[in-house]
Amino acid sequence: MRTRSAAWLSSLTILPIFLSGCATGGSQAKDGHTPRVLIIGDSISIGYFEPTRQLLAGQAEVVHNPGNAAHTRHGLAQLDAWLGDTPWDVIHFNHGLHDLKYMDAKGALVSPDVGTQQIPVAEYARNLEQIVRRLKKTGARLIFATTTPVPDGSAGRIKDDAARYNQAALPIMKKHRVRVNDLHAFALPRLATIQRPKNVHFTEEGSRLLAEQVAASIRAALAP
Repeated sequence: MRTRSAAWLSSLTILPIFLSGCATGGSQAKDGHTPRVLIIGDSISIGYFEPTRQLLAGQAEVVHNPGNAAHTRHGLAQLDAWLGDTPWDVIHFNHGLHDLKYMDAKGALVSPDVGTQQIPVAEYARNLEQIVRRLKKTGARLIFATTTPVPDGSAGRIKDDAARYNQAALPIMKKHRVRVNDLHAFALPRLATIQRPKNVHFTEEGSRLLAEQVAASIRAALAP
């Protein structure tokens, strides 16, 4: 029996996963315009940003939002500044791992049994709705990256919450016809080799593999 998440994913525009060595033909338009791509995300995206930029060299100008995009409440507050006045061709975005983490009253990361989630899943969905509405106004092609898995023993987080938050995000992406880059599904069967033990972050090789998926999703979005 398919899970609820799998059912949602089957009804969305899921970007294909490309293997290493996929075609790298230039995406530069005939008028000489080099496509501009904005990546919005937390430290996971910071990890795959540079290899993504390298993979798309000569095809697109790839920029990351300044610093860590953190949770959706922070993203909403900073979104206009991150978008600026420059037009974007593609925006690849994610929030999640900071939303679902457990914090104490002083804002410190704590064990789930003594803290509360920074952004409860219902607020996460509401915030994502507003983020998508704002991003659509740019006219860019949008790609939502599903939140990557939380492993057992990761500080301040519960293992299955990434899947739960993704389930809240997917109907929003379906409603707005936003492409989905399913990094969660890509990473899940490979966690033992690409993710750090008891840590949501990835190894250097893991970030490079995520970058291949991100670069492929961007190429697909740029295709005529």
